[in-house]
Amino acid sequence: MISEEGRDALKTTLIHTLYDTVALHYEGQPLFSYVYEPKFPARESPRPYFHSLKTLAGNEVCLVRPYDHQWHIGLSMTSANLAGENFWGGPTYTPDAGYVQLDNNGWMRHRAWQELSSEERVSCIEQLQWITHSEAVWIEEERHLDVNEINAEAGYWSLDFSSRLLNVSGKPLAFGSPTTEGRENAGYGGLFWRGPRSFLHGKILGAGGLEGPECMGKQAPWLAFTGWHDGSCEQSTIIFIDQPRNPRYPNKWFVRNDPYACISCAFMFDEYYTLQPDDVLDLSYRVVLANGEWSREQIDKYVGRLR
Repeated sequence: MISEEGRDALKTTLIHTLYDTVALHYEGQPLFSYVYEPKFPARESPRPYFHSLKTLAGNEVCLVRPYDHQWHIGLSMTSANLAGENFWGGPTYTPDAGYVQLDNNGWMRHRAWQELSSEERVSCIEQLQWITHSEAVWIEEERHLDVNEINAEAGYWSLDFSSRLLNVSGKPLAFGSPTTEGRENAGYGGLFWRGPRSFLHGKILGAGGLEGPECMGKQAPWLAFTGWHDGSCEQSTIIFIDQPRNPRYPNKWFVRNDPYACISCAFMFDEYYTLQPDDVLDLSYRVVLANGEWSREQIDKYVGRLR
């Protein structure tokens, strides 16, 4: 149920637009669009993604298909190296030759919506498949997208992203990253966010006193990024909160504020995570989108209330 602080969520409208997008509006204002059947080239490893993704002030906090990395698409679940298959998009890092474009770009197929509801709370349950370049189904996924909290007075809302991954490949699947293949500080994968251009050199905060680029590869239960917006000249803060039930909690983070803004919830940062045949991997994160700059004290207080 929605807490008293989150009662404003009852003013939401979930819109199923055309045949490929679900959008959420709050009092007529768009908060997110979730594209579940993207029309991108195979080389970009097409997969469902959020874009746009906006604060209650109406500021856009993500970017889709930037010219420098066209496979960076808003906020999405992905894997740069899954048993040699690339669900991230673009070239694959190899120990001998660096980044090479291989015939290994997998993709994700939307199968069905099990639930789409915005009555007492916003709840979207999606069935997907992870499919290899050679058209083999490796993973059956059940994905939950929930909005339980919209606090107009405090200027924030939250998105709960949960994923249940079932290995149906008949073999062990090792989740890795470029770092597990030898590239230092490139442990990206999992839930990944690409920030807008104006977030360049934005402020990074991590739990336990972490700050700035030193957060790269460090474990922390939460990570936050504050940046400026062109046009409105306002600030926004996006906070990623790892859940204690996730593997290898607290999460290691891949994060940059130069040459672009990004965060990746990288449970496989520098160590393979192997999912055995017929086993399930459960991942769950909360993403908070807030107006203005949030201090470390504000974030610690918010996360402490969740716990």
